[in-house]
Amino acid sequence: MLSVGNLSVSFSARPLFTDVNFVVNRGERVALVGKNGAGKTTMLRIIAGEQQPTSGNVALEQDAEVGYLPQVMKITDGRTVIEEAETAFAEILTLKSHIESLNKEISSRTDYDSDEYLKLLEDFSHSSERLTVLGGENYHAEAERALLGLGFKRSDLRRPTSEFSGDWRMRIELAKLLLRRPDLLLLDEPTNHLDIESIRWLEKFLAASGAAVLLVSHDRAFLNNVCNRTMEISVGKLTDYRVGYDEFVRLRRERREAQLRAYENQQKEIADIKDFIERFRYKPTKAVQVQSRIKQLEKIVPIEVDEVDTDCLHLKFPPCQRSGDYPIICQDLSKSYGQHQIFSGVNITLRRGEKVAFVGRNGEGKTTLVKCIMNEVEYSGTLKVGHNVTIGYYAQNQAQTLDENLTVYETIDYAAVGDVRLHIRDILGAFMFGGQNSEKKVKVLSGGERSRLAMISLLLKPVNLLILDEPTNHLDMRSKDILKEALLAYDGTVVLVSHDRDFLDGLVSKVYEFRDGKVREHIGGIYDFLKTSQVADFDEYQANKNISQSKTPSKVSSPGEGRQEYEEKKQQQREIRKIKNNIENKEKHITELENTLQELTMKLQTPQGAADPHLAMEYTHISEQLDHLMQEWELENEKLASTTLI
Repeated sequence: MLSVGNLSVSFSARPLFTDVNFVVNRGERVALVGKNGAGKTTMLRIIAGEQQPTSGNVALEQDAEVGYLPQVMKITDGRTVIEEAETAFAEILTLKSHIESLNKEISSRTDYDSDEYLKLLEDFSHSSERLTVLGGENYHAEAERALLGLGFKRSDLRRPTSEFSGDWRMRIELAKLLLRRPDLLLLDEPTNHLDIESIRWLEKFLAASGAAVLLVSHDRAFLNNVCNRTMEISVGKLTDYRVGYDEFVRLRRERREAQLRAYENQQKEIADIKDFIERFRYKPTKAVQVQSRIKQLEKIVPIEVDEVDTDCLHLKFPPCQRSGDYPIICQDLSKSYGQHQIFSGVNITLRRGEKVAFVGRNGEGKTTLVKCIMNEVEYSGTLKVGHNVTIGYYAQNQAQTLDENLTVYETIDYAAVGDVRLHIRDILGAFMFGGQNSEKKVKVLSGGERSRLAMISLLLKPVNLLILDEPTNHLDMRSKDILKEALLAYDGTVVLVSHDRDFLDGLVSKVYEFRDGKVREHIGGIYDFLKTSQVADFDEYQANKNISQSKTPSKVSSPGEGRQEYEEKKQQQREIRKIKNNIENKEKHITELENTLQELTMKLQTPQGAADPHLAMEYTHISEQLDHLMQEWELENEKLASTTLI
């Protein structure tokens, strides 16, 4: 499908990566990982043909179609949502128009015996067959399914795209890309604009798709659920691990430990050789040995150790005055925009020190409720902010509040107070502003860089209530780990609007679910929320959304237990699917063998067949195979029965 050979990229004589070689086959779903700036996006752009490498080549199978979703796309307006999505079926629409034109011309012709008329009929027949192959009658329903899966409501499909925010229009572009069904999908941070349910839909879509996938993402749960192979760009080299992400993390740690041992042994060997040379350099009797050691030293190839962040940086929030026992109290809170009801009857009481998550589809009111708390919008009902509460708010547009004339370092220097000012450069490095990047002016930073800088600035302020709206969208794995560790140690109250399941896992103790204009409370973490809903994932939850939500579990799991039980349930489901597939395959094989035996029986009943010893031996061999296969089929059915009873 895709072959990359000796690929190298350099900027201003500084190599980004060199001599990269790999092959991606059909059906493989590959995660491309590495720290920010390692060259992941550059790699995708080169494969997509949007950038040229310094050297090397990229080869695709003949007629293979590539679909590329960059982090930022050019979006056009002028159509409705469904019309824009259906542009993915350009070939189908062209064919339908061509067939209509042919149909009109054929109906108006009377020269039935002419060559031109026969050519028209042949063209019509060929085009109709091609339309059937492409699914010409189902493309509208297919477009609807993709849009609904990505979070649009059916009532949204006829609305102009210009009425939607940038995030929603990015979803339309993603839908168009998926509907084209390219042979190779290149996805750069596809989950940044999706809620949890849409992410789960995308996971299932990619798993069921036969396309090869090469994706960049900082969402651990998404990588684990989608990818069966991981490639890492580190210190300018690409290392291929043919395993999923979690297994990659383990193997990478073991690989680096082995590299460190080899490096230490090599350094000891080099030190011994240098010591020998220094001791006997001026002794004539040792001249030959000294020269031999010098040549030996020159031949040693230094062992490279994989790049890893070894700094034990612990971000600690500055101390703040203690807030009242109940920082936020909402009673019968409602919010509407004109005739459109966002939510109503919201009753929430946050206790001091609680860490809670707001989850649900985009557009259900999570950010709107946050804006009510911040008194940025009007509402009806009662909302009380507790005594001595100081709020730190990270909005999705927080980056717009930064002073563009300051440098990165100056921005954080002004925000930091107390002892944390001694570690500003360490903090900037942890959030990908190390070295010369700390001297950049804010006005030259990208949108993602500004968002990260705004996040750091907020985390250094003394507040006792943190409200974070999608804080992880522009953070890499290490930065998210640092932020999560800081929030776990934070003794204030935290409200998180996030779709990152791995980030929320073990961090929040309560989930508020926004759906259908209501806000429901679920005790426990994000995986406890799934478990108490008696479903394996958000897609199933949506299907069963009419199940009563008021039921509170009698026992709340510890932060790790919910995820463990969730993973155990998913593992059991995978095992059941595997057994069912085995049974189905064996049944097909049994049918084939039975048909073969029937054919052999008919042959053996003829005089020629009865006299053929090879035919009798084949009959015996097939019979033995069939008996053995029947035994295996019975064992698989017994295994299925015992598994479903667990």
